[in-house]
Amino acid sequence: MENTAKSVVQKMFKAFSSGDVENFVSTVSEDTIWIYHGTQIIPKGVFEKKAGIRTFYNNIMDRTEIISFEPQQYIVEGNMVVVLGQEHQKVKHSGRELKQKWVQIYTVKNNLITKMEEFATSEEITESN
Repeated sequence: MENTAKSVVQKMFKAFSSGDVENFVSTVSEDTIWIYHGTQIIPKGVFEKKAGIRTFYNNIMDRTEIISFEPQQYIVEGNMVVVLGQEHQKVKHSGRELKQKWVQIYTVKNNLITKMEEFATSEEITESN
């Protein structure tokens, strides 16, 4: 039997990857909270409620070009989904390219994401990387 919490997170990732902000936001609860702890390059932030998640999404899409976004492993226990992944993005205003590895922890209740917490590390890549 497929885990419902995992399928909700996968639906959110699909919407993120396809650029569908409405379906992305539809996967979160009204009182959701997303905590991004930041990296060496990207500042930390806390995003609350659907409006905050829309801001989170638009900040990423307005500022970067996603070259690759790869959820690599899912660890599921009850309504908690831990995802290990990596991404590669290009900052639109500077042309800098960043690679990031991350762990995202989701809590899903009633088929909606109520919390996300992300721990990440990032590095700027150069031609020699």
